[in-house]
Amino acid sequence: MTREKPWRGVMVATALPLGGEDLAPDLARYAEHCRWLVAGGCDGVVPNGSLGEYQTLTAEERAGVVETAVEAVGGDRVMPGIAAYGALEARRWAEQARDAGCGAVMLLPPNAYRADERAVFEHYREVARAGVPIVAYNNPLDTKVDLTPRLLARLHEEGLIVGVKEFTGDVRRAYELAELAPGLDLLVGSDDVLVELLLAGAVGWVAGYPNALPHSCAALYAAAAAGDLATALPLYRSLHPLLRWDSKTEFVQAIKLSMDLAGRPGGPCRPPRTPLTPEQEAAVRTATEKVLAEGLR
Repeated sequence: MTREKPWRGVMVATALPLGGEDLAPDLARYAEHCRWLVAGGCDGVVPNGSLGEYQTLTAEERAGVVETAVEAVGGDRVMPGIAAYGALEARRWAEQARDAGCGAVMLLPPNAYRADERAVFEHYREVARAGVPIVAYNNPLDTKVDLTPRLLARLHEEGLIVGVKEFTGDVRRAYELAELAPGLDLLVGSDDVLVELLLAGAVGWVAGYPNALPHSCAALYAAAAAGDLATALPLYRSLHPLLRWDSKTEFVQAIKLSMDLAGRPGGPCRPPRTPLTPEQEAAVRTATEKVLAEGLR
């Protein structure tokens, strides 16, 4: 299958199974997880995002994760995160993704320091030289660099990006972005504003919680994208106590715990992430067990 725009639809930011004393990536389990997500109704996977703990991986491990995902589900379904402190390194990761056959890549702005607009443009220009479609990732909470609708429109006008994963949680930006850059694809970046952004015109979701509940999340996306609020809203209310964890600092640990409870390969995180506190674990466990008891999968 070849999709016209491989960054659209439900693209799951995949958690990475880790095991052994050195918490090495379990690529066999990861491949099975990618296949399971697609079989569960998701459109593709986003390896090496923050949920995949890319910051803690060696270069060899990071490349292996991308190659495993491509082999498991096909390159047109794989949009790796290629974030790096330097633009030259990010371009090399874009080239690696291109050579592996990936249909698109996802790129944060410079994040080693608070970059100005000139640095942002040079960053995306350098990476665009790899010749693979780029989805920008706007997460000013972590990067301290805000890709505003005006700046995104200029990046798109120059042909440097095809879409944006929007993680600010500010739904108002969707309407301004549609006015300034009607050809730029908006992707939902935080699970807990999914319905709001789909109603505002988003055409994709870089998603966290489908790692544990792909069928229900895919059904929610389809209903909301179709404007079927009678179906979407009850499901959204049921899932929201979990979806909101995607916007919390402990989102990786929370999603991996939900995966464990749902029978998926979640497991531990690499340092410096620490386990959830007892209070956090209890909250995630209670919310997960509730949706599982309701038959949501």
